[in-house]
Amino acid sequence: MLTPEELEAFLLSLRVASVGVLAGLPPALFCAYALARWRFPGKLLFDAFVHLPLVLPPVVVGYLLLVLFGKQGPLGQFFSDWLGLTFAFSWRGAVLAAAIMGFPFQVRAIRLSLEALDPGIEAAARTLGARRADVFLTVTLPMILPGILAGALLCFAGAVGEFGATITFVASIPGETQTLPLAIFRAVQSPGGEAAAARLVLLSVALALLALGASELLARRWKRRFLG
Repeated sequence: MLTPEELEAFLLSLRVASVGVLAGLPPALFCAYALARWRFPGKLLFDAFVHLPLVLPPVVVGYLLLVLFGKQGPLGQFFSDWLGLTFAFSWRGAVLAAAIMGFPFQVRAIRLSLEALDPGIEAAARTLGARRADVFLTVTLPMILPGILAGALLCFAGAVGEFGATITFVASIPGETQTLPLAIFRAVQSPGGEAAAARLVLLSVALALLALGASELLARRWKRRFLG
């Protein structure tokens, strides 16, 4: 059984991961489509920038977020003054950190689905008079939906386990920013917290396995449907 504090960390992790996935999905879809379908100057540099969170230490990402979205940062001041939103040391900052760290997973999964889709199908729809937006909404999007869902699940799993960027950007505030990984870290650092840490670790492993298993099932279904 989880204690109220552990349950609070669990529910906060689900909230942060879910909102992070939804917030990152539209730009991930745009970036994946641009990388898979468009040719433009600086495409290689853009591709590297999109995947930068995969190779940067999470602490570096958290520090950059603190510089940009902190109360004295240029973006942080803009959102605070004009929209009344603060990110540093709040659950919104945890969402932002989770979304950015999981962003490359979404982009890569969607891009692979787009590259596996025969462009001739889209071209055939356009020759029948469909506009590009209609082709994307009625042809492309339904056919790459498994890839979108797989990317969302991978991003969700990564967001649930995100630690370095989150603790650097928003610290570990119980009830506000203390997600499962941060709660585990706190339990490990506390005397007699081994049992709590073990419970939270098992819960984290179960969530990750569920997300990865669902992603694999979606990938297999997509292969059976479109590749035979």
